Amino acid sequence: MAEITRKRTGELLRGVFQILSGEPDGLPARDVLKKLESIVPPTTFEKSDYPNRPGVRRFEKIVRFATVSCVKAGWLEKSKGRWILTETGKTAFQTIPDPEKFRREASRLYHAWAETNQEIDRSDEENPEESRTSVSFENANEQAWTEIEEHISKMDPYDFQNKVIPGLLKGMGYHVAYTAPPGADGGVDIVAYPDPLGTKEPTIKISVRRRVQKADVKDLREFLSRIHPGEVGIFISVAGFTSDAERECRSDQRKIRLIDLDKLFDLWVEHYSKIPESSRKLLSIKPVWFLELGNTE
Repeated sequence: MAEITRKRTGELLRGVFQILSGEPDGLPARDVLKKLESIVPPTTFEKSDYPNRPGVRRFEKIVRFATVSCVKAGWLEKSKGRWILTETGKTAFQTIPDPEKFRREASRLYHAWAETNQEIDRSDEENPEESRTSVSFENANEQAWTEIEEHISKMDPYDFQNKVIPGLLKGMGYHVAYTAPPGADGGVDIVAYPDPLGTKEPTIKISVRRRVQKADVKDLREFLSRIHPGEVGIFISVAGFTSDAERECRSDQRKIRLIDLDKLFDLWVEHYSKIPESSRKLLSIKPVWFLELGNTE
């Protein structure tokens, strides 16, 4: 459409990439869109609502749909409402400064992907006004993930540590032998075994952190000091881990697994049917199906 030229779309995309280039772990899509307004201010047209959808502004939908080609080009990744720039995307941002050429190259790679994967392009890539279906799944996925994060952050810490996590372990087939009492901070919150009597190796020790800050090297080393030969350590940190902590874990000879909220939730979904009802009701989920007219993820 006349109001949204390739050049303008390229300006919006480069604004998104500028924001993400300084965020190695990516950002929630809602935060990217908010920051984008100050870098690439919306036009009068982009500020307006869709005629048949009062309260739904064009700007956010236009940007979301424009990023579809970047995902298929391998420049951008989307996971649970978070946008992350790939190394290929960083290179494209640095080497193609012209907005229109940037947009054209993303489109070229998108169509190459569609041809290779024998995808039928049912949407007009240059017409976001007609492409609401293409971003419906992304919007729903982002909203669902936001609600999950908020629910877990408001959950009673004791319920999370001593009911949700043990429930997941039981659903995975492990036997929980110990859970730390409220207020205890001995570094090991849960002990589990592969068998009911605890006679088989390995002993599994779990530390659970639900802090806002990422777990760092100091946190990891404190936990490692409690892991003995033949034992397995699982460090759960809802906020994730610093890059230094991840490197420390990879270099350590002991069997240590780092689990952030993304991985934790994936495990919860995978083993949900086997998790005890008493734990499931604390983090109850339900699948929702979408008609895939155009895959945006």
